[in-house]
Amino acid sequence: MCLPPRTFQTVIMKIHEARTRLSNLGCFKDVGVFIDTYKGPDALEDGIEVTFEVRETNLLGAKINTSVGNNEGSVSTGGVLRNVFGRGEEASCEYSHGTKRTSSFHTTFTKPFHNEASTVLSSSVYQQASESPWSGYKELDRGILLSLAFNSAPQVQQKLVLDGVWRHLACLSRTTAFAVREQAGHSLKSSLRHELKVDRRDDLVFPSDGVAFTIKNELAGLGGDIGFLKNELDLQVNVPLPGDLVIQGSLVAGHLLPLRNNKTHCITDRFLLGGPMNLRGFEMCGVGPHSDGCSLGADMYWAAALHTYSPLPLLGRGGSISDKFRLHAFVNTGNIGDFVLTDDYKQNLRTLLQEVRLSYGAGLAMSLGGFARVELNYCVPLLVQRGDRPSQGLQFGVAASFL
Repeated sequence: MCLPPRTFQTVIMKIHEARTRLSNLGCFKDVGVFIDTYKGPDALEDGIEVTFEVRETNLLGAKINTSVGNNEGSVSTGGVLRNVFGRGEEASCEYSHGTKRTSSFHTTFTKPFHNEASTVLSSSVYQQASESPWSGYKELDRGILLSLAFNSAPQVQQKLVLDGVWRHLACLSRTTAFAVREQAGHSLKSSLRHELKVDRRDDLVFPSDGVAFTIKNELAGLGGDIGFLKNELDLQVNVPLPGDLVIQGSLVAGHLLPLRNNKTHCITDRFLLGGPMNLRGFEMCGVGPHSDGCSLGADMYWAAALHTYSPLPLLGRGGSISDKFRLHAFVNTGNIGDFVLTDDYKQNLRTLLQEVRLSYGAGLAMSLGGFARVELNYCVPLLVQRGDRPSQGLQFGVAASFL
């Protein structure tokens, strides 16, 4: 195909764009580009010929990977059918097992639409088992899920999820508090979730500049006995300073509003606060209402953090080792409870700031694979409320999301 004459730089940019689109189709495992002078009968002066050489992906495949989250690591393995109908579709079956007795099994079918919004439709049938020792219960979920993800603007991702799940909560031990025991049993939840994510940072783990925020909304009660409206916010701002220093401010908040039309909710729906990657200086989920040592969670919370990051001394930046480590000092604060808000904004502010928690400290952070983070910090709880479980001294944490 002959194209109008352009500058060589423009041609190279178009070639790169075409190669990227071919790679993103999910149909090919290798896309090669060959450029040569074009000498055909309709050749233009200084014309070039571009050839794309592709290799289609194998139909059958296997995968194994590791992941981290909530101070836990897990390994997953499974099989996959790629490019099922020739348009980049994928059917997979995967099993994962975590270090804290969590396990999951799910089968998923994914259909990309290859449009300007990069729309992806996926459906899944899953089973997931987990334990929450800080609250004294274990949970088994079995459900079906339908998800639609798309980009509404550059660096703006949105996702709609329809989820139906049968849940079974059981006591973890004989010491589980009665306030948790009375919530044990079966429940059926069907919900519609919406997620809006904007990420303009230059790095996921150690950004030096940029803003990222996520807004999540969930409406449960379309069917079953669980009903609530849940809203969450996650905001992070990074500002570079002279001397390779970075100031980072973070804010997370959540609010759960129960529905009163014969619906209920339980401890697994509520918010928890505290931990080495969350409100540092407190035990895992050690902030807020407790009963006999079990964290009960709450319907509302907020937490904020201010960090100062610095490269390791004498190494500077730009090396393979120095890019993976940072020294940081931090101040964390937050609050959690079943707060009652009114139309009086000043009173609401006083309610949210009453019995606030505060901690500070310093430590070493390491990037793990460019998507997760490991921290070893010395933490000092400064403001602690009755019922909290503070943890002064060294704290170790690993997670993909952090405050």
